[in-house]
Amino acid sequence: MTEIWSHLDRFFDILFTRNVLSEILAVAVCMGIGVAAGAALRRRHDRLGVETPTALTRHYFASHGLLAIAPMTVTIVLVILARAVFHAAHYDVAVMDSATHLIGAFIAVRVGVLLFAASLGNESWMQHLENRLTLLIWLVIAAEYLGWLSPIIAGLDGIGLAAGKSRVTVWSILKLLFTLTLFVLAAAWISRWIDRRLKRLRTLAPSTRIGLAKFANAFLIGLSILMGLNAAGVDLTALTVLTGAIGLGLGFGLQSIAANFVSGFVLLMDRSIKPGDVISLSGQSGTSTENFGWVQELRGRYVVVRDRDGIEMLVPNQQLISNAVINWSYTDPRIRLKLPVTVSYDDDPELALEVLIHACERHRRVLKEPPPVSRLMHFGDHGIELELRFWIADPQEGVNNVRSDVNRTIWAMFQEHKITIPVAQREIRMLGARPKPD
Repeated sequence: MTEIWSHLDRFFDILFTRNVLSEILAVAVCMGIGVAAGAALRRRHDRLGVETPTALTRHYFASHGLLAIAPMTVTIVLVILARAVFHAAHYDVAVMDSATHLIGAFIAVRVGVLLFAASLGNESWMQHLENRLTLLIWLVIAAEYLGWLSPIIAGLDGIGLAAGKSRVTVWSILKLLFTLTLFVLAAAWISRWIDRRLKRLRTLAPSTRIGLAKFANAFLIGLSILMGLNAAGVDLTALTVLTGAIGLGLGFGLQSIAANFVSGFVLLMDRSIKPGDVISLSGQSGTSTENFGWVQELRGRYVVVRDRDGIEMLVPNQQLISNAVINWSYTDPRIRLKLPVTVSYDDDPELALEVLIHACERHRRVLKEPPPVSRLMHFGDHGIELELRFWIADPQEGVNNVRSDVNRTIWAMFQEHKITIPVAQREIRMLGARPKPD
């Protein structure tokens, strides 16, 4: 700490000189003009309503990149011009030289952070931390340039607590955090690169590509944390008890979560359910549309299923593994629908069977092959029970709408051919009491 205070004393002795104050004032004026110019440019950009791209493209750097570096770019240009004026007036320009180097370093760091954040893809979490990360890196560079970094490290390393045979200091904690962050950022970038490469492999199924990308991301993040701890000097053997306790907690308290994650990888690998599939979670057969929906995406813990009402259900992966699920588009999207119809005993069943076929053939979504058929199923209590069977190839467009259309056509054609759909009736006879024999 004594070395830091000595540096501060020398700094303030140099600062409060006439020449240095003039240079600092000139740099401050240049920086104020640069910030004002950057703010004016951003207001113009917002007024024009130009949408800023978030991808790593030329348009991205022409809009967002320009707005990010415009203030410091204007500042460094003005500082260089002011330095030329001061030098012509035979003033000492050491402060302006240092300011030029530091502002140039800030611009270089800002561009580097901008490139790295954009390479992580759209809506990356890095894009929300660009300014803070840039400032942090620049402060370290500025401290090293001014010769303050070594005294600061020595001062932070002198503040700490003894923990057994080792000593934990503020500097060791900051070093650990910095190292972990660096390794995690590198792992995130590699994971993003692998994800982009997998998306180009059209020979793999979408679910397989998603599974490989998620596995690579989880593996790289975990590996980066271990490598970061090792690089920071942390003895990994000391974490044996901690990892054992975490494993025990996972075994007892997080069974459901672990099962869902494992089930998610199984679904991605065996491709039994894929994005775009039409599934029903009712566990019933045939044409049941209860909990009917489309698979939107597969996540690590759940599957997003969207029904015809626009409601998205988050179905745990374990439920799809352990319970029966109807996948209407697993191998063949064609499904058969059955419509039961009852006609009166006074009508001709052959004519009714023929009318059912004609009513079905008029619908555009009913397949010609296999052809629709009608069957006489039972002789019921109040009528003859018939059944119409036909196939459709696009259940994702809805099932009940087809049934409704065909039923309406059946009703109209039955009215045209005088075919009656009987109503269930019951006849009750009231018998009087028998007279008792004498």
